[in-house]
Amino acid sequence: QVQLVESGGGLVQPGGSLRVSCAASGFTFSRFAMSWYRQAPGKERELVAEINSGGGITNYADSVKGRFTISRDNAKSTVYLQMNSLKPEDTAVYYCYARGMKLWGQGTQVTVSS
Repeated sequence: QVQLVESGGGLVQPGGSLRVSCAASGFTFSRFAMSWYRQAPGKERELVAEINSGGGITNYADSVKGRFTISRDNAKSTVYLQMNSLKPEDTAVYYCYARGMKLWGQGTQVTVSS
């Protein structure tokens, strides 16, 4: 089955850290660039970070640069988003996306609140 499954979301205090994961199955993960998007209530979905197929090239939204790190493990068909120094405005549903497959995961909720 071709799918992306996110995990690792949750509730964290401001200034805290969280790592979300996205496990791919049903396609050759190592051939595709991967992205993380997020959507906050009442707002459009926005690109957070992206990584090329080999993992050597990354790109970040200005709002998360220096705080978030995208990485991937092609042997495990998994892409990660390490989020540090979290802010309340980072609260959103986080989705992973395989652009070449036009494939979205189901999303994982991240809530930053005291």
